[in-house]
Amino acid sequence: MNLHTTYMGLQLRSPLVIGAAAPLSEDIDNIKRMEDFGAAAVVLHSFFEEQIKHERLALHHHFTHGAESFAEALTYFPEPEVFHVGSDEYLNHIRKAKEMVDIPIIASLNGETSGGWLEYAIQIQQAGADALELNVYYVPNDLELTGNHVEQNYIDILKIVKSEVSIPVSMKLSPYFSNTANMAKQLAEAGADGLVLFNRFYQPDIDLDTLDVHPNIILSNPQAMRLPLRWIAMLYGRVPTDFAATSGIHNAIDVIKMMMVGAKATMLVSVLLRHGLEEITKIEQGLLHWLEENEYESIEQLIGSMSQMNCPDPTAFERVQYMRALQSYEPVWKRFQTTSK
Repeated sequence: MNLHTTYMGLQLRSPLVIGAAAPLSEDIDNIKRMEDFGAAAVVLHSFFEEQIKHERLALHHHFTHGAESFAEALTYFPEPEVFHVGSDEYLNHIRKAKEMVDIPIIASLNGETSGGWLEYAIQIQQAGADALELNVYYVPNDLELTGNHVEQNYIDILKIVKSEVSIPVSMKLSPYFSNTANMAKQLAEAGADGLVLFNRFYQPDIDLDTLDVHPNIILSNPQAMRLPLRWIAMLYGRVPTDFAATSGIHNAIDVIKMMMVGAKATMLVSVLLRHGLEEITKIEQGLLHWLEENEYESIEQLIGSMSQMNCPDPTAFERVQYMRALQSYEPVWKRFQTTSK
Protein backbone atom coordinates (compact mmCIF):
# COMPACT_ATOMS: atom_id res chain seq x y z
CA MET A 1 0.00 0.00 0.00
CA ASN A 2 1.47 3.34 -1.10
CA LEU A 3 1.08 6.38 1.17
CA HIS A 4 3.45 8.51 -0.92
CA THR A 5 2.41 12.06 -1.77
CA THR A 6 4.02 15.32 -2.87
CA TYR A 7 3.62 18.75 -1.28
CA MET A 8 5.17 21.86 -2.84
CA GLY A 9 7.39 19.56 -4.86
CA LEU A 10 8.66 17.79 -1.74
CA GLN A 11 8.52 13.99 -1.88
CA LEU A 12 6.73 12.73 1.23
CA ARG A 13 6.45 9.14 2.46
CA SER A 14 2.91 9.96 3.64
CA PRO A 15 0.68 13.03 4.14
CA LEU A 16 1.50 13.08 7.87
CA VAL A 17 3.39 16.32 8.48
CA ILE A 18 4.13 17.77 11.91
CA GLY A 19 2.74 21.30 12.06
CA ALA A 20 4.54 24.22 13.65
CA ALA A 21 4.36 23.78 17.42
CA ALA A 22 7.13 25.02 19.71
CA PRO A 23 6.88 22.33 22.41
CA LEU A 24 7.33 19.60 19.79
CA SER A 25 10.06 20.83 17.47
CA GLU A 26 12.22 22.94 19.80
CA ASP A 27 13.75 19.72 21.13
CA ILE A 28 16.10 18.44 18.42
CA ASP A 29 15.78 14.87 19.71
CA ASN A 30 12.03 15.08 19.25
CA ILE A 31 12.51 15.70 15.54
CA LYS A 32 14.39 12.41 15.22
CA ARG A 33 11.63 10.66 17.19
CA MET A 34 9.04 12.16 14.85
CA GLU A 35 10.84 10.61 11.89
CA ASP A 36 11.13 7.28 13.70
CA PHE A 37 7.39 7.24 14.41
CA GLY A 38 6.59 7.93 10.74
CA ALA A 39 6.39 11.70 10.24
CA ALA A 40 6.81 12.62 6.57
CA ALA A 41 8.09 16.16 7.25
CA VAL A 42 8.40 18.61 10.12
CA VAL A 43 7.44 22.27 10.21
CA LEU A 44 9.69 23.83 12.82
CA HIS A 45 8.43 26.20 15.49
CA SER A 46 8.11 29.75 14.22
CA PHE A 47 10.79 32.41 14.34
CA PHE A 48 9.10 35.73 15.02
CA GLU A 49 9.47 39.13 13.42
CA GLU A 50 9.73 40.61 16.93
CA GLN A 51 12.76 38.45 17.69
CA ILE A 52 14.71 39.87 14.76
CA LYS A 53 13.67 43.43 15.59
CA HIS A 54 14.66 42.89 19.21
CA GLU A 55 18.10 41.62 18.21
CA ARG A 56 18.68 44.55 15.88
CA LEU A 57 17.61 47.08 18.50
CA ALA A 58 19.83 45.41 21.08
CA LEU A 59 22.80 45.58 18.70
CA HIS A 60 22.04 49.20 17.90
CA HIS A 61 21.84 49.94 21.61
CA HIS A 62 25.41 48.74 22.14
CA PHE A 63 26.65 51.15 19.46
CA THR A 64 24.54 54.10 20.58
CA HIS A 65 24.56 53.63 24.34
CA GLY A 66 23.75 56.88 26.08
CA ALA A 67 21.69 58.39 23.28
CA GLU A 68 18.53 59.69 24.95
CA SER A 69 16.45 59.11 21.84
CA PHE A 70 17.02 55.38 22.24
CA ALA A 71 16.71 55.06 25.97
CA GLU A 72 13.33 53.36 26.01
CA ALA A 73 13.30 51.67 22.61
CA LEU A 74 14.02 48.20 23.90
CA THR A 75 11.09 48.39 26.30
CA TYR A 76 8.71 48.19 23.37
CA PHE A 77 9.51 44.49 23.02
CA PRO A 78 9.05 41.52 25.35
CA GLU A 79 11.86 40.62 27.72
CA PRO A 80 14.51 38.29 26.22
CA GLU A 81 13.22 35.25 28.12
CA VAL A 82 9.97 35.44 26.11
CA PHE A 83 11.98 34.44 23.06
CA HIS A 84 13.03 30.81 23.22
CA VAL A 85 15.83 31.16 20.66
CA GLY A 86 17.75 33.84 18.82
CA SER A 87 18.39 34.00 15.09
CA ASP A 88 21.69 32.11 15.25
CA GLU A 89 20.14 29.41 17.41
CA TYR A 90 17.24 29.01 15.00
CA LEU A 91 19.58 28.64 12.02
CA ASN A 92 21.68 26.10 13.93
CA HIS A 93 18.50 24.24 14.81
CA ILE A 94 17.74 23.89 11.09
CA ARG A 95 21.27 22.64 10.39
CA LYS A 96 21.16 20.10 13.21
CA ALA A 97 17.75 18.85 12.14
CA LYS A 98 18.94 18.37 8.57
CA GLU A 99 21.95 16.42 9.79
CA MET A 100 19.83 14.21 12.01
CA VAL A 101 16.91 13.24 9.76
CA ASP A 102 16.20 12.42 6.13
CA ILE A 103 12.69 13.88 5.99
CA PRO A 104 12.08 17.46 4.77
CA ILE A 105 12.50 20.26 7.30
CA ILE A 106 10.20 23.24 6.76
CA ALA A 107 11.12 26.46 8.57
CA SER A 108 8.48 28.92 9.74
CA LEU A 109 8.59 32.72 9.82
CA ASN A 110 5.90 34.51 11.80
CA GLY A 111 5.22 38.20 11.38
CA GLU A 112 2.81 40.85 10.17
CA THR A 113 4.70 43.50 8.18
CA SER A 114 6.68 43.59 4.95
CA GLY A 115 9.79 44.94 6.68
CA GLY A 116 13.44 43.95 6.67
CA TRP A 117 12.87 40.88 8.86
CA LEU A 118 11.92 39.00 5.69
CA GLU A 119 15.57 39.12 4.59
CA TYR A 120 16.07 36.39 7.18
CA ALA A 121 14.43 34.00 4.70
CA ILE A 122 17.71 33.92 2.75
CA GLN A 123 19.62 32.72 5.81
CA ILE A 124 16.97 30.08 6.46
CA GLN A 125 17.48 28.74 2.95
CA GLN A 126 21.27 28.81 3.36
CA ALA A 127 20.92 26.87 6.63
CA GLY A 128 19.41 24.02 4.63
CA ALA A 129 15.64 24.28 5.11
CA ASP A 130 13.76 22.38 2.40
CA ALA A 131 10.88 24.87 2.38
CA LEU A 132 9.54 27.88 4.25
CA GLU A 133 6.10 28.46 5.74
CA LEU A 134 5.03 32.08 6.19
CA ASN A 135 2.75 32.40 9.18
CA VAL A 136 1.27 35.89 9.00
CA TYR A 137 -0.34 36.52 12.37
CA TYR A 138 -2.04 39.81 11.63
CA VAL A 139 -4.85 41.30 13.74
CA PRO A 140 -5.73 44.63 12.07
CA ASN A 141 -7.35 47.11 14.46
CA ASP A 142 -6.79 50.37 12.58
CA LEU A 143 -10.23 51.87 11.92
CA GLU A 144 -8.95 53.49 8.74
CA LEU A 145 -7.37 50.33 7.30
CA THR A 146 -9.38 48.78 4.46
CA GLY A 147 -9.69 45.12 3.57
CA ASN A 148 -7.70 45.74 0.39
CA HIS A 149 -4.74 47.01 2.41
CA VAL A 150 -4.86 43.98 4.68
CA GLU A 151 -4.86 41.59 1.75
CA GLN A 152 -2.09 43.49 -0.02
CA ASN A 153 0.12 43.10 3.05
CA TYR A 154 -0.06 39.30 2.73
CA ILE A 155 0.74 39.48 -0.97
CA ASP A 156 3.66 41.89 -0.43
CA ILE A 157 5.19 39.63 2.24
CA LEU A 158 4.94 36.62 -0.06
CA LYS A 159 6.41 38.44 -3.06
CA ILE A 160 9.39 39.75 -1.07
CA VAL A 161 10.24 36.27 0.17
CA LYS A 162 9.72 34.62 -3.22
CA SER A 163 12.07 37.16 -4.80
CA GLU A 164 14.82 36.20 -2.35
CA VAL A 165 14.68 32.39 -2.08
CA SER A 166 14.42 29.42 -4.42
CA ILE A 167 13.00 26.89 -1.95
CA PRO A 168 9.22 26.33 -1.93
CA VAL A 169 7.20 28.83 0.08
CA SER A 170 3.76 28.30 1.58
CA MET A 171 1.43 30.83 3.16
CA LYS A 172 -0.53 29.92 6.27
CA LEU A 173 -3.87 31.72 6.08
CA SER A 174 -6.54 32.78 8.52
CA PRO A 175 -10.20 32.11 7.68
CA TYR A 176 -11.20 35.74 8.18
CA PHE A 177 -10.84 37.25 4.72
CA SER A 178 -13.99 38.67 3.18
CA ASN A 179 -13.41 36.42 0.15
CA THR A 180 -11.11 33.54 0.98
CA ALA A 181 -11.36 32.16 -2.55
CA ASN A 182 -10.12 35.39 -4.13
CA MET A 183 -7.34 35.70 -1.56
CA ALA A 184 -6.18 32.17 -2.32
CA LYS A 185 -6.20 32.97 -6.04
CA GLN A 186 -4.14 36.15 -5.54
CA LEU A 187 -1.55 34.34 -3.42
CA ALA A 188 -1.24 31.54 -5.96
CA GLU A 189 -0.70 34.14 -8.68
CA ALA A 190 1.93 35.82 -6.47
CA GLY A 191 3.89 32.57 -6.36
CA ALA A 192 2.69 30.61 -3.32
CA ASP A 193 3.77 26.99 -3.73
CA GLY A 194 1.31 25.96 -1.04
CA LEU A 195 -1.52 27.28 1.11
CA VAL A 196 -2.01 26.04 4.66
CA LEU A 197 -5.63 26.24 5.79
CA PHE A 198 -6.24 27.49 8.48
CA ASN A 199 -4.23 29.35 11.09
CA ARG A 200 -5.72 29.24 14.60
CA PHE A 201 -5.38 32.61 16.29
CA TYR A 202 -5.12 32.02 20.02
CA GLN A 203 -7.41 34.48 21.78
CA PRO A 204 -6.53 36.19 25.07
CA ASP A 205 -8.49 35.75 28.27
CA ILE A 206 -8.92 37.75 31.49
CA ASP A 207 -7.80 36.51 34.89
CA LEU A 208 -10.43 37.83 37.31
CA ASP A 209 -8.15 37.33 40.32
CA THR A 210 -5.22 39.35 39.01
CA LEU A 211 -7.13 41.43 36.44
CA ASP A 212 -4.48 40.54 33.87
CA VAL A 213 -4.98 39.75 30.21
CA HIS A 214 -3.14 36.52 29.52
CA PRO A 215 -2.77 33.97 26.70
CA ASN A 216 -5.14 31.05 26.69
CA ILE A 217 -4.12 28.14 24.47
CA ILE A 218 -6.93 25.72 23.69
CA LEU A 219 -5.97 22.67 21.65
CA SER A 220 -8.13 21.87 18.65
CA ASN A 221 -10.90 19.30 18.67
CA PRO A 222 -11.99 17.12 15.72
CA GLN A 223 -14.86 19.48 14.85
CA ALA A 224 -12.34 22.19 13.96
CA MET A 225 -11.39 20.29 10.79
CA ARG A 226 -14.67 21.10 9.08
CA LEU A 227 -13.69 24.66 8.19
CA PRO A 228 -10.46 23.78 6.31
CA LEU A 229 -12.22 20.72 4.84
CA ARG A 230 -14.91 22.91 3.32
CA TRP A 231 -12.55 25.49 1.87
CA ILE A 232 -10.02 23.04 0.47
CA ALA A 233 -12.92 21.22 -1.19
CA MET A 234 -14.08 24.45 -2.83
CA LEU A 235 -10.61 25.63 -3.89
CA TYR A 236 -9.17 22.34 -5.16
CA GLY A 237 -8.79 22.37 -8.94
CA ARG A 238 -9.63 26.07 -9.13
CA VAL A 239 -6.52 27.56 -7.49
CA PRO A 240 -3.21 26.25 -8.91
CA THR A 241 -1.30 25.50 -5.72
CA ASP A 242 -0.92 22.68 -3.19
CA PHE A 243 -3.08 22.65 -0.09
CA ALA A 244 -2.14 21.53 3.40
CA ALA A 245 -4.87 21.04 5.97
CA THR A 246 -4.37 21.99 9.59
CA SER A 247 -6.57 22.20 12.70
CA GLY A 248 -8.68 19.37 14.07
CA ILE A 249 -6.87 16.45 12.46
CA HIS A 250 -6.79 13.76 15.13
CA ASN A 251 -7.00 10.35 13.43
CA ALA A 252 -6.70 8.45 10.17
CA ILE A 253 -10.30 9.17 9.14
CA ASP A 254 -9.66 12.90 9.44
CA VAL A 255 -6.60 12.56 7.20
CA ILE A 256 -8.56 10.56 4.62
CA LYS A 257 -11.34 13.16 4.48
CA MET A 258 -8.81 15.97 3.99
CA MET A 259 -7.11 14.07 1.19
CA MET A 260 -10.47 13.43 -0.46
CA VAL A 261 -11.30 17.12 -0.63
CA GLY A 262 -7.89 17.95 -2.11
CA ALA A 263 -5.20 18.32 0.56
CA LYS A 264 -1.71 17.12 -0.32
CA ALA A 265 -0.56 17.13 3.31
CA THR A 266 -2.17 17.13 6.74
CA MET A 267 -0.63 18.88 9.72
CA LEU A 268 -0.65 17.12 13.09
CA VAL A 269 -0.24 19.18 16.26
CA SER A 270 -2.92 19.00 18.96
CA VAL A 271 -3.27 15.22 18.81
CA LEU A 272 0.46 14.85 19.46
CA LEU A 273 0.47 17.37 22.29
CA ARG A 274 -2.36 15.44 23.92
CA HIS A 275 -1.28 11.86 23.34
CA GLY A 276 2.40 11.87 22.36
CA LEU A 277 4.41 11.31 19.20
CA GLU A 278 3.37 7.63 19.13
CA GLU A 279 0.08 8.78 17.60
CA ILE A 280 1.88 9.31 14.29
CA THR A 281 2.37 5.55 13.96
CA LYS A 282 -1.23 4.84 14.98
CA ILE A 283 -2.58 7.25 12.37
CA GLU A 284 -0.35 5.76 9.67
CA GLN A 285 -1.51 2.26 10.53
CA GLY A 286 -5.10 3.49 10.40
CA LEU A 287 -4.49 4.90 6.91
CA LEU A 288 -3.04 1.63 5.65
CA HIS A 289 -5.92 -0.36 7.12
CA TRP A 290 -8.59 1.88 5.58
CA LEU A 291 -6.97 1.90 2.14
CA GLU A 292 -6.64 -1.87 2.13
CA GLU A 293 -10.18 -2.41 3.39
CA ASN A 294 -11.59 -0.10 0.72
CA GLU A 295 -9.37 -1.51 -2.06
CA TYR A 296 -7.27 1.55 -2.78
CA GLU A 297 -3.73 1.01 -4.02
CA SER A 298 -2.39 4.45 -3.07
CA ILE A 299 -3.42 7.46 -1.08
CA GLU A 300 -2.98 9.67 -4.13
CA GLN A 301 -6.12 8.06 -5.55
CA LEU A 302 -8.04 9.88 -2.85
CA ILE A 303 -6.80 13.40 -3.59
CA GLY A 304 -9.66 15.59 -4.76
CA SER A 305 -12.13 12.72 -5.22
CA MET A 306 -14.66 14.45 -2.96
CA SER A 307 -13.78 18.04 -3.79
CA GLN A 308 -16.56 20.33 -4.94
CA MET A 309 -15.68 19.75 -8.58
CA ASN A 310 -15.81 15.96 -8.22
CA CYS A 311 -18.39 15.13 -5.54
CA PRO A 312 -21.92 14.01 -6.54
CA ASP A 313 -23.53 17.14 -5.03
CA PRO A 314 -21.32 20.24 -5.51
CA THR A 315 -23.84 22.42 -3.65
CA ALA A 316 -23.14 20.46 -0.45
CA PHE A 317 -20.21 22.77 0.33
CA GLU A 318 -22.19 25.98 -0.14
CA ARG A 319 -25.25 27.82 1.24
CA VAL A 320 -27.72 25.04 0.45
CA GLN A 321 -25.99 22.80 3.00
CA TYR A 322 -26.58 25.47 5.64
CA MET A 323 -30.30 25.44 4.87
CA ARG A 324 -30.44 21.65 4.94
CA ALA A 325 -28.68 21.55 8.30
CA LEU A 326 -31.15 23.98 9.86
CA GLN A 327 -34.18 22.20 8.43
CA SER A 328 -33.05 18.70 9.38
CA TYR A 329 -31.87 19.39 12.93
CA GLU A 330 -34.15 18.08 15.65
CA PRO A 331 -33.66 19.48 19.19
CA VAL A 332 -32.86 17.00 21.93
CA TRP A 333 -36.03 17.87 23.89
CA LYS A 334 -38.16 17.09 20.85
CA ARG A 335 -36.51 13.73 20.29
CA PHE A 336 -37.04 12.87 23.97
CA GLN A 337 -40.67 13.97 23.72
CA THR A 338 -41.22 11.69 20.71
CA THR A 339 -39.68 8.60 22.34
CA SER A 340 -41.56 9.09 25.60
CA LYS A 341 -44.99 8.90 23.96
